[in-house]
Amino acid sequence: MARAPSRTSRSARPRSPWRRRLGILVKVALVLAVLGFAALATAVYVARAQLPSFEDLKSSPNGQMIRVHAADGTVLVSLGPSYGEWLGYSRIPKVMRDATIAVEDRRFRSHLGVDPIGIVRSVMVRYERGRWVQGGSTITQQLARNVFLNNQKKFGRKFREWILALALERKFTKDQVLELYLNKVYYGGGAYGIDAASRKFFDHGADNLSLSEAAVIAGLVKAPSNYSPTADAEAAKGRAGVVLQQMVRNDFITAAEAEAADASAVKLAPSPRQNSVRYFTDWALPQLELLIDETVKPLEVWTTLDPAMQRDADAAIRANVPNGAQGALVAIDRDGAVRAMVGGTDYVGSNYNRATTAVRQPGSAFKLFVYLAALEAGKTPEDKEVDQPVMIDGWSPRNDSRRNSGEVTLRTAFAYSLNTVAAKLGQQVGFATVADMARRFGITTPVNTHPSMVLGTSDVRLIDMTRAFASVGNKGVAVTPFGITRVSSEGETIYTHEVDRSRVLVAPYVAAQMTDLLQTAVNTGTGRAAQIGRPVAGKTGTTTSSKDGWFLGFSSGLTTGVWMGRDNARPVAGLHGGTAPARAFAAFMTRAVAKRPIEPFDTEVTLPEWQMEPDEESYFGAPDNSTFVDDDGYATEPAPSRPYDDRAVEDQPPPTEADRPLATRSREDRALDPRDRDPRDADDPQQLDQDWIDRVTGREAPRPRPAPRQPAPRYEGERPNQ
Repeated sequence: MARAPSRTSRSARPRSPWRRRLGILVKVALVLAVLGFAALATAVYVARAQLPSFEDLKSSPNGQMIRVHAADGTVLVSLGPSYGEWLGYSRIPKVMRDATIAVEDRRFRSHLGVDPIGIVRSVMVRYERGRWVQGGSTITQQLARNVFLNNQKKFGRKFREWILALALERKFTKDQVLELYLNKVYYGGGAYGIDAASRKFFDHGADNLSLSEAAVIAGLVKAPSNYSPTADAEAAKGRAGVVLQQMVRNDFITAAEAEAADASAVKLAPSPRQNSVRYFTDWALPQLELLIDETVKPLEVWTTLDPAMQRDADAAIRANVPNGAQGALVAIDRDGAVRAMVGGTDYVGSNYNRATTAVRQPGSAFKLFVYLAALEAGKTPEDKEVDQPVMIDGWSPRNDSRRNSGEVTLRTAFAYSLNTVAAKLGQQVGFATVADMARRFGITTPVNTHPSMVLGTSDVRLIDMTRAFASVGNKGVAVTPFGITRVSSEGETIYTHEVDRSRVLVAPYVAAQMTDLLQTAVNTGTGRAAQIGRPVAGKTGTTTSSKDGWFLGFSSGLTTGVWMGRDNARPVAGLHGGTAPARAFAAFMTRAVAKRPIEPFDTEVTLPEWQMEPDEESYFGAPDNSTFVDDDGYATEPAPSRPYDDRAVEDQPPPTEADRPLATRSREDRALDPRDRDPRDADDPQQLDQDWIDRVTGREAPRPRPAPRQPAPRYEGERPNQ
């Protein structure tokens, strides 16, 4: 019979090596846990000692406030964070406190600043869905992140957030933490704190929030941009319904109270209308980063914008832009001050600034640089060039009329925008010279040097083109656009703009000759619709298939550029530089310079050769770069043209004989039409009709005319292109 082993023999048996290792690991873990707890306690103690006082946290800013003033001192817009009245804990409605706790941190009253249950839950959700959906952050952690940290999703930042949250709850009571949170958290729309949010979204203070209103505000914290009532009212109200359900679940309210609250019936304050002024402020304010170093203190920014001019500019674009198209306008004073800026027809619908950001082909408006280069090289407006077919490196430009007029002056070629003459001038001075002239006058986009570049095939910005014309009007001295005149902070001026008038781009006589050509284009050529009853110099621009229409010009020290077209660069039926853009220019400038003294130019307007019969472009501005070049600068076949009409394609009625431009109709029809009578229809073909001269030069309003006489034999010369 076997004997059972004794107690002594059992105890003498050696222990399993795995059990020994496990025991060592447990001891090491305990030691590490003790050390970790000690380190955590030390970190929390140190952080607690470094935390600001409660009063200091109440007064600390959440961001920089910027108030923007117009040139007359009126406030255009207030940007940056907005703050309401600080509400103490006792003044915060209970429904607001309960709604926040229910949706953001239901164990707020029981945890120590960090919620282990919430952390575990967020990790499990991360494992199930493969991405972080819930952060497990408590109200205290969110306060620590908003006040002391950033939103980077890194473990190091998260660990510091835990330390700060534990320290905050060691230094402040739960009520103080909640008071800080509700007065400092971001609720969207620039509103920090419940009072600012309540005033923004409900137009009253937060001390009398209703249950449904409190639910709307509490629901914004998760995603202010997605649930903002100003961006998506239905999403905000739907999120408020979720908040009410959480309040019922956590016994803050009853189901009957939640149903009576009816978040869908909340009345929201109407959002303020954002007008075209925001195009200007969006352009001007980013320049503050280059002008000043202050990024914390509130700023007062004084700008160049003239509110009356801005309203007139907005109205001019809206009234004249073709259906389905966009329009932009920039007005620059002689010192470079931007007085008006419209970047589109509707800022709310599209805040894309077509005046400063969009790049489009300028068409014949680019000929400004061609003629500037030619004048600087020694040409004069009276010099002759032959309008005839020309071939340059395999490229042969055509006039829009498909005809040539023989020997003409540069004044005539510019007034009627003859493409062949522009090409010959570009070849004579060098296409690289023309590109250099464009860059000299402020064109910041790339300029190609293909021969076709003389017809405006390089993309440009409206503000750059307007700047170039302003420099010509400033007698050749560079004009640099600016929008900010002065910046102050807490009563101290920290920036003042100084105008640089020292940079001369071309000699004064070159600028004067160019102005001579530009005023001829307005008085007798493509820019007739831009006349405003005082001296005006300017140029139209129209690109192939009527994709873009431009008019740029100056009068009485103010330069204005107008562009119209579609954002997708599709054709706009009837759009030409001499129609809608020129009319918008005239509508704006008539009011903008009404109180300014009339300033004659250095040279009187001079008519081009009267024998030249103006064709359609001289009245309506047919496409200027009608050679239809491709991306490499070579000619392509044009698309079929459409009859003139400012309206969209689908709105065009069938054209009638009376609707045709006068210049395309027969001499007999034109002689009988009271809208126009050519001076060559008089008995003496060498005697110009004074009434016609007065009308085309803008010297006075048209006078009643006698009945037309029998027309003289038709002039056989060729018509120029525009």
